[in-house]
Amino acid sequence: MSQWGIIWAARESFFNGFIATLELFIIAAVVGLLIGVVLCYVMEYQNRFVNRVIIAFVSLMRAVPFLILAYLLYYGLPQIGISMEAWTAGLLSLVIYHGAYFFEILRSQRRIFSAGYIEAAVSQGFSRYKIFLRIILPNIVSSALPLMGNQLIICLKDTAFLCIITVQEITAAANSVQSTYFIPFNAFIVAIALYWGVSILLELLIKRLSHYGTKRGMTHA
Repeated sequence: MSQWGIIWAARESFFNGFIATLELFIIAAVVGLLIGVVLCYVMEYQNRFVNRVIIAFVSLMRAVPFLILAYLLYYGLPQIGISMEAWTAGLLSLVIYHGAYFFEILRSQRRIFSAGYIEAAVSQGFSRYKIFLRIILPNIVSSALPLMGNQLIICLKDTAFLCIITVQEITAAANSVQSTYFIPFNAFIVAIALYWGVSILLELLIKRLSHYGTKRGMTHA
């Protein structure tokens, strides 16, 4: 059997790894973005203590390598009596880590958002919640789309690190095939193609959303 024939025979392993990667990525991206939005909303209240706690959390996540965080959750927490499955630990590490980065992206856009829009909304009797939901959030998300697109691709690539804590995703599938049949080139070419395909789809989606936001005038640049 040829090397590519072996890869085809192992297609179920790659398919299962691909599905696991998509599940991890989609859940982590959605929940992480929600965390970023919630933290950004909490910052609107200008509570000095709460804001310092949030900034400290974000600074910590920016300083800690993602793999160390995954190691800590999977291998470190059991020492204090908290155990979780590899998939759960991997997902939680992705959510926490990228949630902090999504918040930082949104916060950077919030800081340059024109105060005139908010003043106009206040004069019309909008509540703080409605101002954030209807005015601030759509605009800062629209202007942050290129940065968020990059962060989504980073999040996708970070799923590859989870093979180190035994999560059976794309990289783990490729590594299993290459270690069994000693065909690393073919196995990892397939893994690269799968990551690349998802990345291209993400780029196309971000471009469509950016175009839609521009047409709707959701920009404060």
